[in-house]
Amino acid sequence: MSAKHILVLGVGNILLGDEGTGVRVIQKLEAEYVFSENVELFDGGTLGLKLLDPIVNSDHVIVVDIVRGDGPPGTIYRIREEDLPKKIPYKSSLHELNIVETLIYAEELGSRPGAVVIGVEPGEWTSWSTELTESVRSRMEEITAAVLKEVELAGGSWRKRETPVTIERVV
Repeated sequence: MSAKHILVLGVGNILLGDEGTGVRVIQKLEAEYVFSENVELFDGGTLGLKLLDPIVNSDHVIVVDIVRGDGPPGTIYRIREEDLPKKIPYKSSLHELNIVETLIYAEELGSRPGAVVIGVEPGEWTSWSTELTESVRSRMEEITAAVLKEVELAGGSWRKRETPVTIERVV
């Protein structure tokens, strides 16, 4: 029996400050860590429904995104699968589908993988900026550690790179 496929999916818009936290975590993981063959890192950006294919082809999904809760900016949340919504409220359009709704559509297709969300309370997510706020940037090590722990819990492994890979920013 082969190891289950684990998708680490960072979502968000890197042009809107903390909204891009999930993508920035994926970039950090790619630069600083090497993962077992059953772990796939995926920059989901703002793809919405286009993420269905990688999701339905996974056994377990670890989503990294911002979550607006009641905590101060930089608060890290772990949202278990059983706490994620199970159905989508009526919408007249599939435009701007969020990641939880995409997981629900995967289930409707008969292939919802196990899932957990590592969420981060944003400081600023509505103004144009390619930089994370200090509140979120200062927690990046802890956010990364939370994701690495989830990889292990799901059956994957990782090791720190001896020399981090330089990832050139285009934006």
